[in-house]
Amino acid sequence: MMTLEELAAVVKARAAADPADSWTAKLLAKGPEKCAEKFGEEAIEAIIEAAKGNRAGLTSEAADVLFHLLVMLQACDVPLSAVMTELAGRQGQSGLEEKAARASDGS
Repeated sequence: MMTLEELAAVVKARAAADPADSWTAKLLAKGPEKCAEKFGEEAIEAIIEAAKGNRAGLTSEAADVLFHLLVMLQACDVPLSAVMTELAGRQGQSGLEEKAARASDGS
């Protein structure tokens, strides 16, 4: 089973590839906006499959969402480790407390 860190390494390696040889490199060459757009498309597809109750479809689309999230992070030069650090900082705090803290600081 592949970890998110391993998948992020795959995305990073593909970012250095020739866009003529790698779909990921081609997408990254189009810039952060296009990567964000593709992530959004995949997220919507996952939402649709979840709403339909299609487990197999959701599984497939969730894989696309995770992959394209990592592509978007790569395009924006945000390492997965920064996201994981953010999540770790939220542990031990209820979701309601975390959301209230973000609302009070304007996030």
